[in-house]
Amino acid sequence: MQTQTVKMVITGPFSSGKTEFIRSISEIDVVSTDREITSEAERQIKEATTVAMDFGRITVDDDLVLYLFGTPGQRRFDFMWEILAEGMLGFVVMVDSTKPETFREAKSILETFRAYAPTPYVVAANKQDQPDAWNIDDLRIALRIDPDVKLLPCVARKKESVKEVLLQLLYSIVEEMES
Repeated sequence: MQTQTVKMVITGPFSSGKTEFIRSISEIDVVSTDREITSEAERQIKEATTVAMDFGRITVDDDLVLYLFGTPGQRRFDFMWEILAEGMLGFVVMVDSTKPETFREAKSILETFRAYAPTPYVVAANKQDQPDAWNIDDLRIALRIDPDVKLLPCVARKKESVKEVLLQLLYSIVEEMES
């Protein structure tokens, strides 16, 4: 039997955990296009940012491989979003649950990717292990996410948490293919 490959895109605002998400589960060294941040304000948050993409791979079993493409989170690199969305079978929108000031941007990115392709998606509420993280129900209201959309708790540094998010997206993709 031939190996099936599934392209998934991991997107979300600047510093929401996309690169960490891919790094924590990829079986290969993640191909990253990180560059040092020159803006003093952004540098307070982190040292480097993705400018083109991150790429990781997971072999689920003998006949299924997931390719994970992480997008840049900054709007100035959004020209890459449509390129990365090409051929995707589903996407994950990462939201930093501790930063309500990024929720509007997360919602905007979600709508942008839905416009690129009508594929299944899930929303991953990252940093759920932090004391100031918003709970899932409040996040759903703040992001105005329909009750039928999977909004999942996540900790991008933890492989099991990332695995659960990807499995939920995979279930949605399979469900869509069968209908």
